Amino acid sequence: MTTQDARDEYVRALRLGQKEFKERSMAGKDPYPAVLDDILEGQAQGGVANIPLLEIPVEHIVGVKSQGRVSAFTAGFLPLLNPDSEFGLKWQHLCMAHLGTEGIRDPIICFEYLGKFYVQEGNKRVSVLKYFGAARIPGSVTRILPVRSDEPRIQAYYEFLDFYKSAKVYDVQFRHPGDYAKLLAYLGKEPGEEWTEREQRTFTAYFQYFREAFRSLGGDDLGLEPEDALLLWLQVYPFRDLGRLSAAELKKALSRLWEDVVTLDQADPVQVRTEPGKDARGVFSRLISSTPDHLNVAFVHQKDPKRSIWVQSHDDGRIHLEQVLPEKVTVKSYFDADTPTLAEKYLDQAVADGAEVVFTTSPQLSRATLRAAVKYPKVRFLNCSADTPFSSVRSYYTRDYEGKFITGAIAGAMAKNDRIGYVGTYPLLGVPAAIDAFALGAQLTNPRARISLRWTCQPGNPTQELISEGIRVISNRDIPTPGGFYLHAGGYGTYLVEDSGRLTALASPCYLWGRFYENVIRSILSGAWDQERDATKAVNYWWGLNSGVIDVKLADSIPPGLAVLAQMLRKGLKQGAIDPFARTIRDQSGKVMHTADQGAFSPDTLLRMDWLCENVDGEIPDYAHIAPMAQPLVRELGVHREQVPLEKEEGL
Repeated sequence: MTTQDARDEYVRALRLGQKEFKERSMAGKDPYPAVLDDILEGQAQGGVANIPLLEIPVEHIVGVKSQGRVSAFTAGFLPLLNPDSEFGLKWQHLCMAHLGTEGIRDPIICFEYLGKFYVQEGNKRVSVLKYFGAARIPGSVTRILPVRSDEPRIQAYYEFLDFYKSAKVYDVQFRHPGDYAKLLAYLGKEPGEEWTEREQRTFTAYFQYFREAFRSLGGDDLGLEPEDALLLWLQVYPFRDLGRLSAAELKKALSRLWEDVVTLDQADPVQVRTEPGKDARGVFSRLISSTPDHLNVAFVHQKDPKRSIWVQSHDDGRIHLEQVLPEKVTVKSYFDADTPTLAEKYLDQAVADGAEVVFTTSPQLSRATLRAAVKYPKVRFLNCSADTPFSSVRSYYTRDYEGKFITGAIAGAMAKNDRIGYVGTYPLLGVPAAIDAFALGAQLTNPRARISLRWTCQPGNPTQELISEGIRVISNRDIPTPGGFYLHAGGYGTYLVEDSGRLTALASPCYLWGRFYENVIRSILSGAWDQERDATKAVNYWWGLNSGVIDVKLADSIPPGLAVLAQMLRKGLKQGAIDPFARTIRDQSGKVMHTADQGAFSPDTLLRMDWLCENVDGEIPDYAHIAPMAQPLVRELGVHREQVPLEKEEGL
């Protein structure tokens, strides 16, 4: 390389730098590199650690140690000074060395803080090497440790340090606790398991490949990092696909998932709809709309209705749909999708059979549903679960706590010894809210009432344990349909245990899924479905009594006055005049969790509630203390699912 060649390269780099400077300034961003001294000013430090030599990912070199000559560079370390300046001439000399036989050999000296690197010596080396596309730069590093705290970014960083001990990979820098554990599970690795050099190289190369695709689709314009998008991508595709796909195929696969990627970038990614939508279009817009006149609808179930009352309730919903819209729908059902392979098979078959709308009726099918939705973007997919942040799949569930409030009031009135049993199934999202609503309902009619909580997902026979303790009013699993109480099948609903041991039904929430399926299909036919669609948000349906999807069945055996009270509560809840939580509430420790003047809990707060009222005796079991058969569902939809380890997948 000649001196003139080096000068020409500098001029090109300078033009790029001037362009970057202008663009960042116009966007209101700092055009210069970040300064570590400014970032650390006034902050306590948790110590330092020296790393003699590290191959630093260029992507993570973001600034300089001190102000110095910070104005000589853009944020991307492109030059800003005149080619004939001392700075410019030295840059050109380094350029000649880099492209010649000598090369740039001396490592830079820098500091690392929260996974990012700040240069103390070697700024021009970084500038030259970044300009020519170097992926890594050797450096001597001083790591500055932050003080441990509850801040998510700090927690995530300390999880990174544990990750780095075994992986020796600096490329991924997550900002949320638990993300490194998710990554390891997707890669088929155990926490603390040592990575081989081949695994390190493979991961680094694949991640860089993914990052390029992410940026080619405009990922840098989002508030996301490529590693955030990678975790979403790995929910759909195995990691090894990154080595099997061409650049064009990878970009196409990621673009199919892009709406879900954009959703991740939202501060509030989930749009919870608590009641059915209405077609707000005018007459003219309806006349010119291209909404369908007929729909092919598929139901994919994890089990068979003969073996699962839950599936039976959804199949009853299918029957209702066919009865009320016989000319508008053609329906097919697929059963026993109880493995990932079978779920994928039946979803593919449903689409091949012409399905335009697909309902998957259990949370365990959510991931398979997401994969199918990405694969078939023209098909509408819905999964029966709660709080799923995917814009390509809509989720749906019921506000069980409303019905539990009513049955709790009945239980409180019927409990002669002030003790009531409550048998929970799994510690899922929304379940603590249902338990608490039941407990508050019991207090409404019996201020002395106490709730003894047991779980079917733990060892033992919870019902018999409660009975042996002298408890005679028990709330068990909700009846799936309004057709019967199923006392012969192990006790569904809230019931009274007679001295003879016979169970007498009192009341129970019940599901009317047909109302939901009817409403969704009508919304598609009318065009209201498209009006609800927001490409930047996931739509979660969480309907209650006012939608008709859930109701409370009262037994003929309850006293007439209590039946009147139940109907009054039902009407108040349905109209929004009654809120079970609109009062002062204390948790089991006596801490005030809510007061009457604070207004209503948000849907998100109710779904994620993880505490129990002061009149509840018992606890929410953690993942390690529930039966293995319950763990897959709790992993998918549990109250503490972020703390639950994922199932390991195909490895590196």
